[in-house]
Amino acid sequence: MQSEVLILAGLWNSGPDHWQSQWQRRHPSWARAEHRDWNCPARDEWVAELDAAIGACKGAPVLVAHSLGCMLAVHWAASGSPLKVAGAFLVAPADVESPAYPVPANGFAPVPLAPLPFPSVVLASADDPHVSEQRAVGFARAWGSGLLRIGAAGHVNTESGHGPWPEGETMLQAFCRQIGHAP
Repeated sequence: MQSEVLILAGLWNSGPDHWQSQWQRRHPSWARAEHRDWNCPARDEWVAELDAAIGACKGAPVLVAHSLGCMLAVHWAASGSPLKVAGAFLVAPADVESPAYPVPANGFAPVPLAPLPFPSVVLASADDPHVSEQRAVGFARAWGSGLLRIGAAGHVNTESGHGPWPEGETMLQAFCRQIGHAP
């Protein structure tokens, strides 16, 4: 079964050199959930924008989320939307409850800790400045997600050396095969 891929970028829309942007350029059929305001995210607005993006997909998409995009995915799951997703690939979920989070949480805190109603996997870095590995492991456990510990990978962004990130794309493909969808 074929599934669409929907990119959920984090704060500031990731940027052109970020792995999400590079993957999307390599796969033009992949879509990105767009937001009116990438710099000052408000949970309710972002959840509504994600719901519209999912609704625009031809089938149930696989969510490919990074940082705040992961928090968006779990808030959307808790929103009660009747729409469905095939699964979620959650990379470096930002801890919006941490005092170190760079912008006001604007409704993203507290983090929903209920099991997700779709297959998911959390990729956790040992030295992520925006979420401790222990906290990321706790998120995975609470959400009923699989867990991939990816070593000292920083925030898994351009600044930590993850431009094209082919290893991540290989992990996404394996996740999609596991849930029976091809990206």
